Amino acid sequence: MSSLRSYALEVSKKAKAASRVSAALSSAEKNRALSEIVRLLKRGKKLLELENAKDLRGAAKRKLSPVLIDRLTLTPKRIQEMAEGVRTVVRLGDPIGEVQKSWTRPNGLKISRVTVPLGVIFIIYESRPNVTSECASLCLKSGNAVILRGGSEAFYSNRALVSIYWEALRKCRLPKEIVSFVTTPDHRAVDLFLKLDDWINLVIPRGGETLIRKVAAHSRIPVIKHYKGVCHLFIDKEADLKQAVKVALNAKCQRPATCNAMETLLVHEKIASRFLPLLGQGLRRAHCEVRADARTRTWLPWAKSARKDDWGKEFLDNILAVRVVPDLETAISHIQTYGSAHTDGIITKNRKAARCFVEAIDSSSVMVNTSTRFSDGFQYGFVAEIGISTD
Repeated sequence: MSSLRSYALEVSKKAKAASRVSAALSSAEKNRALSEIVRLLKRGKKLLELENAKDLRGAAKRKLSPVLIDRLTLTPKRIQEMAEGVRTVVRLGDPIGEVQKSWTRPNGLKISRVTVPLGVIFIIYESRPNVTSECASLCLKSGNAVILRGGSEAFYSNRALVSIYWEALRKCRLPKEIVSFVTTPDHRAVDLFLKLDDWINLVIPRGGETLIRKVAAHSRIPVIKHYKGVCHLFIDKEADLKQAVKVALNAKCQRPATCNAMETLLVHEKIASRFLPLLGQGLRRAHCEVRADARTRTWLPWAKSARKDDWGKEFLDNILAVRVVPDLETAISHIQTYGSAHTDGIITKNRKAARCFVEAIDSSSVMVNTSTRFSDGFQYGFVAEIGISTD
């Protein structure tokens, strides 16, 4: 344990020293390093695919679910998308040194509020190797240093990605510890890092609810977090049926293991008889299991009966909870009761209903006539997000 403590302390101290270098970099220097990363990502596709294949073989041995394996997989297209994501970060304006506001006090004191780096950010995450690229790029652009602790299921993929960042930093004569990578698989190391508040400034956990709650409970360092993504979509009585089916299928079936995938569908009773049979066809084609209330099973007799704990559950799988509700107010009440304040949406042509929904739902993102899957930093034009907060 003492050697593990020494390891965590050494990594954190080196990251702190690197953060001082990163904080002083000019926009040109940061963009030069990021541009080199883009070039190396494109050149290193073969290496990344080979290392990712090791993780995929391990995932098969562990018998991970198909949706989790999909999150883990690096295809040539996804590697290209990672490179394009870094290129987008290059095009961003420099977030550091911006004078947000300035004023003069009656005593003549001049005050300015200026954006500065945070320091060292410790990021703990699971499954998706693209998180490695997203977080490392954004931390570099914002003048911070980052310590990355990915899940063991993606170890080889993450290590290969970090090696590309190290090579780019070396070529730009910058300390590789601007992007640090926790190599030990020992889970006790995370608890040790979470106690190093003299060296680490912020913690961002990205993963399942169990992981995030553990981090929040043990950390001495401020944590940006969301516990889970129980995302809802409400189909109002004045919804466009064609649009509603398309949006609902996208929200649930495109990538069901993501935190912005819909987990519960609420349907107004006045549209249920026309909407549910149409949606049911699409859900069956997508091999999506439905857990429904008694009224929904009137039109979807093949659906399973929903249990009480299916409301408010994050399935992260091809499973959808469905309930028919009598009105907008009941839909809002259901979301307020069972939602996780991540992303919730309404499909309606009625502006008044949409406005009522938006005002009543206190979530990180509230959608009108679009899929919950658009709850994403890149889709919002903020580029890749480094974390989501529902606090």
